[in-house]
Amino acid sequence: MSAAAILTQGLVKVFGSFAVVRQLDLAVEKGEMFGLVGPDGAGKSTVIRLLCGLLRPSSGKARVLGMDLEKESMRIKRRIGYLSQNFTLYGDLTVDENIEFFAGIHGIGDFGVRRDELLSFTRLLPFRARLAGELSGGMKKKLALACTLIHTPEIIFLDEPSTGVDPLARGEFWSILSSILEQGVTILMTTPYLDEAERCRRICLMHGGRAVMTGTPSEIKQTMPGAVYDLECTNAARAYALLREKLPMESVVLYGDRVRLWTRQGESGAREAASWLNEKNMGNVLMNRAEPSLEDAFVALLGKKEEDERHV
Repeated sequence: MSAAAILTQGLVKVFGSFAVVRQLDLAVEKGEMFGLVGPDGAGKSTVIRLLCGLLRPSSGKARVLGMDLEKESMRIKRRIGYLSQNFTLYGDLTVDENIEFFAGIHGIGDFGVRRDELLSFTRLLPFRARLAGELSGGMKKKLALACTLIHTPEIIFLDEPSTGVDPLARGEFWSILSSILEQGVTILMTTPYLDEAERCRRICLMHGGRAVMTGTPSEIKQTMPGAVYDLECTNAARAYALLREKLPMESVVLYGDRVRLWTRQGESGAREAASWLNEKNMGNVLMNRAEPSLEDAFVALLGKKEEDERHV
């Protein structure tokens, strides 16, 4: 892929006898926002650290900005930015002083104009003299992002950037990321939040260190097996408990006054579930086809993968 900013082939990372990343193939295009999505322990953060050169792969190959990750690690590091989950700001330094410190780390001498641009960009100009330790959680994230961008990287790696941020600040942070994309910067991010993954151009669903599927959010939802239905009845909580017992391998989620059911059999499976609930005196159960969310698709794809593996 000529426009690839990041390419991996069979990337593997083993700690002791445990493989955290398993045969991972990725192709991230220049200028796109690409998301690694999955639960805790899926291997997302390890992938980020591998691509930043903080960990060495156990096997496999990777290229970042056309450079070999193992042979040209130092050259790569000068052209990327990395915002970890626990990015270290210095609480006893001001906003200005923190950015100055990170400019020094990257060998940026004349950084004044760039710092002012970033403070304006992240809406931190009014707070430049405030100690970092006195900032809110959302403002700390924005300052960390400004520090990450001080050397004008071509790719930024963001490891769960919105974790611990309130909804209002999270929305503002995403607006800033959209503006970064408009500047042609490539963003590779990890997130456990599937609603956030919808904002990415493409995503890789990860589980157990492996890629379950890669594509746009709409592509992934379109290829999910089975179908999703909302079941409405007089006692949704009771219906949910009954279905959890009857259909342990299906996805059953309680949403207020309805139960959302993913079933491999599609409409026939949903009708069977509704009929069974009627037999259990759940009243007249109404069944409506629902548009799947990315979470629905992930659960369905993962369930199919596990079922296929059991039959191998």
